[in-house]
Amino acid sequence: MARRPTIVLVGQALTFPWLFDAATRAGIDLVVVPKSGATVEDTREAAAKISSVVDVLPLTIDTDPAGALATLVERYRREPFDGIMACADRVVPFVAQAARVLGLVGLTEEAAAAVRDKRSMRRLLREAGLRTPDFVTLHDADQWADALRLQFPVVVKPANGYASLGVIRADNKDELQAAVERTWQLFSAHLDHGPAAVTDGGILIEEYLDGAEISVESLIHHGEVRVCGIAYKGELTGPYFEEVVFRVPAPLPAEVLASVEREVLAAHRAFGVTEGITHTELRLVGGTRPVLVETGARMGGSGTLHWLVQNGTGIDLAADALRIHIGQTPECWTRESKGTCFAASYSLSVGEGGRIARVRGLAEVQADPRVEYVVRTAGPGSVLKPYPDWTGYPAIVMSRHDSDAEAVAFHDYLARTLVVEYEPGELPAG
Repeated sequence: MARRPTIVLVGQALTFPWLFDAATRAGIDLVVVPKSGATVEDTREAAAKISSVVDVLPLTIDTDPAGALATLVERYRREPFDGIMACADRVVPFVAQAARVLGLVGLTEEAAAAVRDKRSMRRLLREAGLRTPDFVTLHDADQWADALRLQFPVVVKPANGYASLGVIRADNKDELQAAVERTWQLFSAHLDHGPAAVTDGGILIEEYLDGAEISVESLIHHGEVRVCGIAYKGELTGPYFEEVVFRVPAPLPAEVLASVEREVLAAHRAFGVTEGITHTELRLVGGTRPVLVETGARMGGSGTLHWLVQNGTGIDLAADALRIHIGQTPECWTRESKGTCFAASYSLSVGEGGRIARVRGLAEVQADPRVEYVVRTAGPGSVLKPYPDWTGYPAIVMSRHDSDAEAVAFHDYLARTLVVEYEPGELPAG
């Protein structure tokens, strides 16, 4: 009996089912590397319930990346695998290095470094003649006044950040200084060590872009880029940028969609991304002009964007991403696809944060026939920190609709119905 192809999956939360289900559809086995912060025991317990996972491989990526690479190479020597795939921004450079050492499909290390550093992305976009806001970079929080040459409002963010961690809008000089100090604190706590510290650190400050935000999910195979789905995220005005809603397909005119696709393809060329899957965020300035915010070389939303794309466009995004990573041609290259609904996701806002007592309205929402999934990522007793810190969402609701207008109305209903109730008292430290 022929051996099934195997992929080592790095940085994927086991709470989200879609990538694991996709592996079953694609006939691929998975070896899971425990996510940062997860214990080996908890990972093994969760993985035992997932049919596509055949093993758990602990790697010391956070504390000893050289040792982690040596462990991976030894595993490959003893039990060869066919691919390795990054599922979180933090591990993208490590996975690119591992793919090179093992001769597997993946990003070049140069491309991985580019998409992990927002300063590099800005520079490469500018060199390619693409649209990008004016910006400055800081290597010390005391340099905040260097950004006063920019036009307010501005957005302050860690150069190597992710998930809106430490991203703050500032509308004037005083807000700028406070935002830089807060962002630097969060950078020092979360990003100045381990695999996140792949650049020389620091902060990016850029001019704020008005207009709605969208995300674009793309597959890349042998240098060819295919835009598989465009999601509408609504108006994110700050001061923090918690991502609550996604809707696919995006309700945009054909000429705007075409402009978005051109911008995304050009950005991939600028960054040197030639293999894999990407999640790109853009702003529609003036409602029509796409300007790239950033690109991540991984699947969006831990797989939630796969579900939206699969239902909204018919493309099996996750399965084709896995196929690319074992050297196969993705099926969407040769197969026509069509969406079955207007797909939507709603991430329950963290709000003020604290220790969760309960989520009011969740049972009612779970019973709604429009709801396909409710993913619980934090339950009673869990501590969630408010933005601009980031510890995750209490729950994510995935739903199907007959029109975009129905999806909007449903999200309004969820905003009224779902409420996180926290235990009284101050937010626990740490």
